[in-house]
Amino acid sequence: MELAFRGLNAQYGDIVYLNACGQSMIVLGTHKAAIDLLEKRSSNYSDRLSSPMASLSGWSWVFTLTRYGPEWRQTRRLFHEYMHPNAVLRYRPIQEREACKYLLRVAEDPKNFLHHGRHFLGATIIRVSYGIDVDKHKDTDYLGIAEAALAIFSQAFLPGKYLVESFPILRYLPSFMPGAGFKREAAKWYPVVREMRDLPWEAATTALREGNAIPSMASGLLERMSRLDEKAAAEQEEYSKNAIASAYAGGADTTLSTLQTFYIAMASFPEVQKRAQAELDAVVGPHRLPTFADKDDLPYIAAIMKECFRWRPVVPLGFVHSSLEEDEYNGYRIPARSAVVSNPWAYVRDPNLYEDPEAFRPERFLKDGKLDHNVQDPAAIVFGYGRRICPGRHFAEGSIYAVVSGILHTMSIEAPLDEHGQPIRLADHVKMTHGVLSYPEPFDCIIKPRSPEAEMLIRTSLSEDDVTTL
Repeated sequence: MELAFRGLNAQYGDIVYLNACGQSMIVLGTHKAAIDLLEKRSSNYSDRLSSPMASLSGWSWVFTLTRYGPEWRQTRRLFHEYMHPNAVLRYRPIQEREACKYLLRVAEDPKNFLHHGRHFLGATIIRVSYGIDVDKHKDTDYLGIAEAALAIFSQAFLPGKYLVESFPILRYLPSFMPGAGFKREAAKWYPVVREMRDLPWEAATTALREGNAIPSMASGLLERMSRLDEKAAAEQEEYSKNAIASAYAGGADTTLSTLQTFYIAMASFPEVQKRAQAELDAVVGPHRLPTFADKDDLPYIAAIMKECFRWRPVVPLGFVHSSLEEDEYNGYRIPARSAVVSNPWAYVRDPNLYEDPEAFRPERFLKDGKLDHNVQDPAAIVFGYGRRICPGRHFAEGSIYAVVSGILHTMSIEAPLDEHGQPIRLADHVKMTHGVLSYPEPFDCIIKPRSPEAEMLIRTSLSEDDVTTL
């Protein structure tokens, strides 16, 4: 759909009006148009359209989908309290520790590097959100529960899949009637989605009550609730559960897709990998792993991250905004309650922003060996716009840095071989899935330690307790 929208904008201009089954839709063709409306006029463009599938399938609590209003503001305020740029600094030791555990898993079982990546990201978010170390609480499969719910998310909001999204009155059909299969499907999904939200919260509540809670977002909010009266505490609990569960719902799979893109790029462009490793060798040296303290001295690593965000954006079409009131832009009338669609996939391919946009070129973000702030930061495109910008972006960028710098410092990533023993250029062969979120289709690559010393460095960087619980 992102390609079709780019074609419409190329033919008709920066702003295109469509009527989709009676719903006004505005397609924004450039990053500038998205900034002008979704950021500079965010007071009018921060709403969402109502989604029948969100409530039917149990996802109505995710503030990404919640309509603009007091409930959304309260939930987002709680989330921002724990995820603003200064707040995420406290999570860096957790991110570094989980990244090191990830490196050891990859060293011991490189063929399952994508599974290990999902585990790393999920474990990090659950530890920060609920104080749960999933490697020490294997009696409950918190990651499996969350992954099942996220698979439902991808299905439930696939554009055009469910007619009820265009004709909300269909939600009142009895589930046994022909054409109401969406209700039967949603009824199966509902308890899975609710379990993702409620189960880890209950575990954090129990831990706090028993006096063995690990500091986390949940423990902080629960302690605050304990000082409120019963009615206020009950209201605060709903907001808190929704805010914290949104961290996993919004962060795990999106960050995993970026990590997959990183592997594709490193296997396809060995010269990029070698330059990054040379930078790490010079700054970090052979006797330790990179840390966040090295981040400012690793501009090429930062450039690789930016290029991964840009090259294959996780959310090709931004989540749809909605106009609260009628508006006018460049002589065009925008009706109230219009669906306003940004197209990050097209923006990061705009040759006016990025020369040779289809190429993977981290150096586009560098000048004289430093980050060039005159080049459009793709994070300002791919993480959304205005008041609906992804509030967990700083945490996500930290997780990506921890694992990307560690992998490049200790591992070598190579392309798989075809039946003739020739390297397969993954960048040319691995396609992206289509949906609300976009992922690379399954692929393989060859991962091995850069040296025996590098593998030993990983092992000695972990405590004995961490190693035995893997």
